Amino acid sequence: MVMEGTRRADIKPGIAVMVELTEDKRSGRLTGGKVKEVLTSSPNHPHGIKVMLENGLVGRIKQII
Repeated sequence: MVMEGTRRADIKPGIAVMVELTEDKRSGRLTGGKVKEVLTSSPNHPHGIKVMLENGLVGRIKQII
C-alpha cells in the first residue's frame, strides 16, 4: 500500500519513505530511506511533509512505502 506523505499524522520515525531532495526538485528523482525526524510542524503540507532521513538527508515525502 503506497500513501502520499502530505499528512503529518501519518509520519512516524522509523517508517520507510521515498523523498524528493531539495537538489532533485527539477528532475523529480526520489530517494529512499527511513525517517529519523519530522521537520514540518504544520499538520498538512501540499508538497509533502519535510523529514530528515536516518542518513542525514533532508527532503519532502512523496510516498510512504
